[in-house]
Amino acid sequence: MRATFDFTGTSVLVTGASRGIGLGIAEGFAQAGADLTILSETEEVFEAARGLGAKPLLCDISDRSAVADALSGIDRLDVLVNNAGMERPTPLNGPAPQTDDTFERVIAVNVTGTQNVTRTLAGRISDGGRVILTSSIWGKTSVPEFSAYAASKHAMIGLARTWALELGPRAITVNAVCPGWVMTGAAKASLAAMSRSTGRSEDELLGEVMEAQAIGGIMEPSDMAGLYLFLASDAAANITGQAISIDRGEILQ
Repeated sequence: MRATFDFTGTSVLVTGASRGIGLGIAEGFAQAGADLTILSETEEVFEAARGLGAKPLLCDISDRSAVADALSGIDRLDVLVNNAGMERPTPLNGPAPQTDDTFERVIAVNVTGTQNVTRTLAGRISDGGRVILTSSIWGKTSVPEFSAYAASKHAMIGLARTWALELGPRAITVNAVCPGWVMTGAAKASLAAMSRSTGRSEDELLGEVMEAQAIGGIMEPSDMAGLYLFLASDAAANITGQAISIDRGEILQ
């Protein structure tokens, strides 16, 4: 994408940035000249960081002590993008204990992990800084068999609204971005799971998604960056506590 914002000299951390939406966001900030750090629980973060000219951090954000250690080198931060997350099916009639373990892991990463990162860094975020959370359109609606993921993405919106009130006195804005269908590995895995569960083809399910959108086609990770850059910019100084969809008009609310 073309960088339309200048983040030269701006300290930015993007979590979950070794692939997918997080990598697309990180690429946008890198192109805009940010002083960029990216975090992931996978070794892929090192290769991604080399490609971006960013500093890599390896950490499981559900582990509070590991988060504290990983983030100890960050003295000041201007923009925190809480993007790290897991997307897995957790049907009520799923096998035990696998389904229960998956449910707990999704909540631990998506909700507790986001809390761990933000709580650790809150005092180091510059006054007038930005906190952006990646929710989902499933944070405003849902689909069958993804209860943990949907609950966690609803929680992202609740966290954004609460933290907006807590950090507002320091002129720090907090917003949630709610992507629709983006062609990532996680989305493909979810589509395959939905196909298996319903007995319908992936093409048929994906076709329904596109029919529901005002604008056709499926988004790519690079399509996400512009909204995050805008919310991190001075142009969005008066926007806080919002859950903003980027979904080609699939969910009109």
